[in-house]
Amino acid sequence: MPAKLSVNLNAIAMLRNRRDLPWPDVAHFGQIALSAGARGLTVHPRPDQRHIRFSDLPVLRALIDDRFPGAEFNIEGYPTEDFLALCEKTQPEQVTLVPDDPSQATSDHGWDFRKHGVFLKDVVGRLKARGMRVSLFADGDGEREPVELAAETGAVRIELYTGPYGGCFDDAQKGDALLEKLGETADHARALGLAVNAGHDLTVANLPRLMKRIPYLAEVSIGHGLTADALEYGMAETVRRFCQACGQPNS
Repeated sequence: MPAKLSVNLNAIAMLRNRRDLPWPDVAHFGQIALSAGARGLTVHPRPDQRHIRFSDLPVLRALIDDRFPGAEFNIEGYPTEDFLALCEKTQPEQVTLVPDDPSQATSDHGWDFRKHGVFLKDVVGRLKARGMRVSLFADGDGEREPVELAAETGAVRIELYTGPYGGCFDDAQKGDALLEKLGETADHARALGLAVNAGHDLTVANLPRLMKRIPYLAEVSIGHGLTADALEYGMAETVRRFCQACGQPNS
């Protein structure tokens, strides 16, 4: 089965926020993406609102509910009380918990599940009790123990951090080694009953290899590379290209 594509709108929002103007319209580009075949939208509302603003969340929630009821809304972030309150108010289908410091430019590592397992178990239970699926950001280092600890939190998915793999665009040998580690981590997760998502620096060029090694990927969340391609191909055509790279048949 092809992985579902969730389009991360952070880069669109960051471009909008360079000026005190309403364009590019985040919801409009979300609509284009969903119309072109994306199966969901992802946002990361950081405390400083440097890209997605808190006010974007109800607009995007309404877009999905009113126009694309089969699509999913994925909200990712560090589980502060304010973040959890946003999720409880917005009711996304999925919450992806990441171990970010608010000052980080972007997510760049997975959770230390041994250190934060008890904390995460409480948060996961709170979100699941309100009907939200929870995914935990995880390093793809090939180790089994971190995945076992992730499963003990009650989360039903992990999201593999694919940044190092995506960064090997000019070093195929290193990319192959990192891809195998990602695959081993995914295999451990699957054996434990966890579904597997992936995200960070994924492109039309490197997605097919990832899909071949992990053919059971449930979802990929892609923003930066997709937005960059949209400057060349337009948003709708770019989404179609990424959907094909995920293994979806030509529409």
